[in-house]
Amino acid sequence: MLTAELLSVGSELLVGETVDTNAGQLARSLTDSGVDVRRITAVPDELTVVTEAFAAAVASCDLVVSTGGLGPTPDDLTREAIAALCGETPAVDAGLEGWLRDLWRRREMPFPEVNLKQAWLIPSASPLANPNGTAPGWFVERGDGRVVVALPGPPREMRPMWSQEVVPRLRSRLGRPTVATTLRLTGIGESMVADRLGSLLRRDANPLVATYARAEAVDIRISAVDQDGRLASELVAEAEAAVLAELGEHVWARGAHSWGDALGSELERLGWTLSVVEIGTGIAVGRLLGDRAWLRLDESLHPQAPAAIEHDDRDGLIAYARRAREVGGSDVGLAVRARPRRGDTAVSIAISSQHGDHRERRLVFLDGELGRSRSAIAAADVLLRRLRSIGGPATEPDPVHTDRDQPTETPAGDEATLEVRR
Repeated sequence: MLTAELLSVGSELLVGETVDTNAGQLARSLTDSGVDVRRITAVPDELTVVTEAFAAAVASCDLVVSTGGLGPTPDDLTREAIAALCGETPAVDAGLEGWLRDLWRRREMPFPEVNLKQAWLIPSASPLANPNGTAPGWFVERGDGRVVVALPGPPREMRPMWSQEVVPRLRSRLGRPTVATTLRLTGIGESMVADRLGSLLRRDANPLVATYARAEAVDIRISAVDQDGRLASELVAEAEAAVLAELGEHVWARGAHSWGDALGSELERLGWTLSVVEIGTGIAVGRLLGDRAWLRLDESLHPQAPAAIEHDDRDGLIAYARRAREVGGSDVGLAVRARPRRGDTAVSIAISSQHGDHRERRLVFLDGELGRSRSAIAAADVLLRRLRSIGGPATEPDPVHTDRDQPTETPAGDEATLEVRR
């Protein structure tokens, strides 16, 4: 099975009352198993629409997986749609009926006859156990070799049913396993990444190299399957080397690591803790880093606060970094000041540690909330580079260090703009 389509059934998905997280989980699982997910579709609780969606999916893919529509009420129509697709008539399964009635019997409650609908099966379907709810799933094997899987909508029911009931049944029939790695970049926009990688981004290639603009990074995902006697891991390693040769200076993490994870790793290596003072960021740095044991102090000042105005110069920001380190009783102090500038945001960053003081300035794309968030990312990038440059305990403090002018791009997708480090 090399292709799949996912159907999310439920009118609540189409009116914004419920966010569909199931499709993303299933798509990741299938992709990692070497299955190409061709389409994800949400459909309302209308029998004709649901039936047509199943028919279209079966006509184009090896595997169709649906979530939702397995409840006991008249608007739960997934079973009826699959039965119509297969030309079969659903009937109450004695085993499922006994299981359902026992659920109510154990609680000493009368059994609602409407729930008998959840005991339905068609001849080509086998039931999927649901220890977390009252809606068994269906595993339907068609005569043409295609498979239809119906799962309940609540994630607490869907996820264990998928991993424990469906995946073992499909394992020998799924596509070739995929090997993948993700590189996380900063200081460059998605459009510039695409321009520099060029033909590496061919959509029909194996390995496949793809870019994704995230709020905190530009991600490059490299994935491959075994091909022509070569292991997928070898193909991924070759493509990764090519990407790093072009963009390695922008890579700050791999996989799903966050800025807090990356900084925490370096602070742990050094045995250090961090304290932060933010001015004009709306505590964006604190939100980016999260609740961490190594973050001893994170104080935010309004730019018009008397204390902020009093130290409104370059030396003042260094003084704040030193003061953060002192008050927080930490090994490194970080001070960040953000100011709107002609539609963008100018951010000044100061770092103080036993290895001396360090200062940089950046210009990040947009102002307002987005500008403040990108200011926090710029500060995290400067701090991470500074920490990685420190190989061990300092014997003599370094002087105040200032980078030479160096243009880079913000991680703002196609809306990137130049930063300048000074």
